[in-house]
Amino acid sequence: MLYRLTKIVGGPVLHLLWPTSVTGHEHVPVMGPAIMASNHLSILDSTFLPLVLKRQVRFVAKSEYFTGNPVTAMWMRATGQISIDRQSPTSAQDMLDAAAEVLKKGELFGIYPEGTRSPDGRLYRGKVGVAWLALATGAPVLPVAMEGTGEVLPIGAARPRLGRVNVRIGKPMTFTGSETSARDRRRVTDEIMFAIQELSGQEYVTSYAPSRTQAK
Repeated sequence: MLYRLTKIVGGPVLHLLWPTSVTGHEHVPVMGPAIMASNHLSILDSTFLPLVLKRQVRFVAKSEYFTGNPVTAMWMRATGQISIDRQSPTSAQDMLDAAAEVLKKGELFGIYPEGTRSPDGRLYRGKVGVAWLALATGAPVLPVAMEGTGEVLPIGAARPRLGRVNVRIGKPMTFTGSETSARDRRRVTDEIMFAIQELSGQEYVTSYAPSRTQAK
């Protein structure tokens, strides 16, 4: 209820300030689980993707977002995001386990296979967690390309700028293989990243994206 109210109240304001278009919405299943695998240009990606979907999509967010800025904390809770302690040695598996539970309930789960925001607008090599999730749950993967969010709120910017946002959603992808096989996880991840790259048109980088600390 709170999620729906947040969209009803906040959606028109966001559309007015940042006109947002979506293509491929017909690929999102009306019901049942699906993994929304997106490129990651801005922290606002997790705001604009839910904005264009009729169904709720849940993301994992670091616990600091739930305990810091009260407005951010309220938004995270209102939109049903999942708090994860990124400092925990088991945080990666904790995230996957939480995501698997979301999918088992027949919900949509959003994930950024790059693992972090792109430092330069290029698309970086995907981490294999998305493949583990797809193979372990059998849920279809929908590739997603966000465009314009990196200009609206670049890394390091304190305030968003005006601009347009485009969201492109690809056809569902299903995979065979085992989540315990490193080869299968790598193959599936690469196929997903190729589909995202086709939608986004970004230059693809064969290495992992540097963390914000490494990028400085």
